[in-house]
Order: sequence, then C-alpha cells, then structure tokens
Amino acid sequence: MSTWNPPRLLDQAVMSLLRDEALAISALEYLPIELFPQLFMEAFYWSCRETLKAMVQAWPFVRLPLGGLMEMPHLGTLQAVLDGLDVLLSQKDQPRRCKLQVLDLRNTGQDFWRMWSGSSIQVSSSSLEEPVAKNRPRTHRTLAPLEVFIELHINGRIMDGFLAYLMRWVEKKKASIHLCCKKLKIESMPRDNIMKILSMVQLDCVEEVRVNCTWRLSSLAVFAPLLGQMSNVQRLLLSHMDVSALEDQEEQYVVQITSQFLRLHCLQDLFLVSTFFLEGCLDQMLRCLTNPLDTLGITHCLLTNSDLTHLSQCLNISQLKGLNLSGVTLTYSSPELLPGLLEKVAATLQELYLDQCGIMDSQLEAILPALSHCFQLNFFSIRGNFLSMAVMDKMLRHTSALPSLCQELYPVPQESFSSLGILQLGRLAQCRAELLEILKDLGHPRTIWISSSPCPHWKRDLWFQTFAQCECEKEK
Repeated sequence: MSTWNPPRLLDQAVMSLLRDEALAISALEYLPIELFPQLFMEAFYWSCRETLKAMVQAWPFVRLPLGGLMEMPHLGTLQAVLDGLDVLLSQKDQPRRCKLQVLDLRNTGQDFWRMWSGSSIQVSSSSLEEPVAKNRPRTHRTLAPLEVFIELHINGRIMDGFLAYLMRWVEKKKASIHLCCKKLKIESMPRDNIMKILSMVQLDCVEEVRVNCTWRLSSLAVFAPLLGQMSNVQRLLLSHMDVSALEDQEEQYVVQITSQFLRLHCLQDLFLVSTFFLEGCLDQMLRCLTNPLDTLGITHCLLTNSDLTHLSQCLNISQLKGLNLSGVTLTYSSPELLPGLLEKVAATLQELYLDQCGIMDSQLEAILPALSHCFQLNFFSIRGNFLSMAVMDKMLRHTSALPSLCQELYPVPQESFSSLGILQLGRLAQCRAELLEILKDLGHPRTIWISSSPCPHWKRDLWFQTFAQCECEKEK
C-alpha cells in the first residue's frame, strides 16, 4: 500500500505566490523570513526574474549565497539579481527589511538552502545567516559597500559571458562594490586583459594565487606589484614562466619580482615550478620572505650550489612541514648541501619529495643521518632516481625508527633492469621479495611503494602481512 505525501503548507504557500508575481512582490514587505529562501529557490528555478529582482532588495539575511544554486554559471539569474542590486545601491538609505551585505557567487552555501528548504537537518553553523531581528524599529541605515565574492579563474583569450557581464557591472558600480576573490587562478590570457580584470578586484582579499602562464620575465615584473598588493595571500604558486629569450634589464626584473615578497606577510605555502629565472639568484627571493613558511616547493628548476647554500641557511624555512625539490638536479651539488638542508628542517618536516633529482647511492647515503632525525616525517618520495638494493636496504633501516612515517615511495631498484635499461619482471619480483624480507626483519608496521615511473598510475594489486607490506608499481 503506497503512502501519500501531501505537499507541505510551506510549499503550497510559495507556489501560490509565484502564480502571481505582482502579488509575490507586494507581499515581500510582510513575508515571514522563513519563506524568503524557499520563495527565492522556486523563483530561481522557474526563472521569475521580476520576483528575484524584488527579493534582492528585501533580502533579510547578511549573505545571499547565489552560487550555491548554480551548478553552472547562469547569466539570466545573474542579470536579474544585479538589476535588483542596481535599484538597491541607487538608494541613499537601505530599505527596512534588507540586510544584504554579501553576494556570494562561489559554489558554496548549499547548506543554507538545504536547511531552509527542509531537505537537510544537519546544518553547519557557518551556513546560518543572521536574520533581521524581530520587532526592530523602522530606522534607515546607510548602505555600506556591497561585497561580491567570486572564484576567479582567468583562462582563455576572452572572458565567458557570465564573467564579462559581471565585470562590466562591477566597473560601473566600482564606488559601491568590493569585488572579493579568495582563490585566484591565472592560466592564459593577454597580460593587459588580466591587469584590467585585477584592477577591479580587492586584492587584499586574495588568499590563494596560482599563476601558470608562459609569460616573459618582463610581463611577470609588470604583474608583480599587483601580487604585492595581495597582502593576505597564504598560498602562492608560480609556474612555467618563459625565460627562454634573454631580455634587457633581466636583473632589474628579477629584483622587481622578488621584492614584492616583502609585502606578503601571511605567506605560508610557496610553490615555484619551472621558474628558471631564479637560477643563481634564489637568495634575492629568500631574503624577502618575512615569515616562516609551512611548505616550500621548488620543482623542475635549475639551482646552483649557491642557491642550495642560501636555501639551507634561510631562517624562514626552519619550520617547514613540507619540502618538495622534485626535478631539481642534485647530482652535481656539493655533497654537504642536501644533508645540511634536511638538518635545518628535521624538527618539523612531515612531507619530503625528492623525485627525479638524479640522486644516486652516494647522495642518498649522505642524507641518511639527517633523514633519520626527521621524527615528524609521515610521507617520503624518492621516485625517479637510480638506487641499488644495498642502499635501499640502508634507507629502510635508517627510517625504521621514525614513528610517524606511514607512506614511502621508492624507485625500482637498479638490479631490476637489464644492461640496456629494460625492466625485467623476474628480477623485479626477486627485489620485491628481498625488500619484504627486510621489512619483516625490521618488524615495524609500514607500507612502501616501488614504482618504475616518477608519476605512476596507482594500482593496489599486491598486499602482504599487516606488519610488513611492500607494494609494487609497474609500467603498463
């Protein structure tokens, strides 16, 4: 026997209002705040643009998380909401019911809508927006600048319609709008277009920046002052800067770029990928770091002995939790530099990546004493290097006393290859068996991965006893 679930009175009231938009708009002055989110959602899904426009002007919550309703950017809805904001911002005093201070266009706020629609009981406290207090006196309040939050991903030669429309609106309303962006990602676009977009953003709101552009050094130097204005940025990634062609004033450009780090007082995580302009002058950037870093990644770059020396002496890396030097050739560096760097960070280091560094047996043996003092280390990867079974045996024994180490990624031992460099599966199986015996002998619960590729497609196809596990990764 089927159960009949009649529509809720709330749903019936909302749909009754939407059948007559004029009635819905006129009722907003007296509508209970509990009906606002439900009415807004239905107006959104039925594209009742006039209702949406009017509701924005009477929104009784501090935040309107519009992005939480849009799986994809919805230009029509955005236009209706911005039209309502145009009317609101043109008024000298804020209407009695309206408490709107933030328009959030990010893909957040789903908990807010689920709670008010009754489809979710568990709601995080951060999603609850403070409603207008009941029985508050009819006083007018001057409108403060409206904050508009977006996640800005600049990719392509032209902006999509949604972003272009928003930017034109912000440009017209610049005096009464603060365009805020917590996460900024720049992949490709003419530099002048990027500069124009960023000129409309409150740069001190940015907390995470990812720049992956084939810019010449001169272009990066022009962008650098904007980076310096992002005083609250915590996470910064600069990737694949094109410095193939020599430029006049190259040293001056490097100074213009690195000097901006003096203004990044909140920087915690720094990633430099294929940024070859730092070769020989890494110390200029390190001197400009104002606070200790949590994570440092310098990958697929060319570093000199002088660079590594300055890195190991830098005071602001002494509290690192993560260090990634993958793709930095260490074969020709002085043997004491890498051990000295690890000793510097041993007390706090939790993750260490040394993939594809050209490390051979002698270099690995040199770092073992320092590595064995990294008692906080829980992840270690040394894939893509050329190591023997003998030195891997030493490695496993030196690190067996590290209490937090739970994931280790190693290259296939060199004994697994033929003289022509071809992987021999029979030899690999023998090496794996030997490694398993080493783990059993150590008696310490741990899992290691053996990979023939520096960036493997992970497969969990080989499992052993819980007290000693060795997992092998083979190229297809």
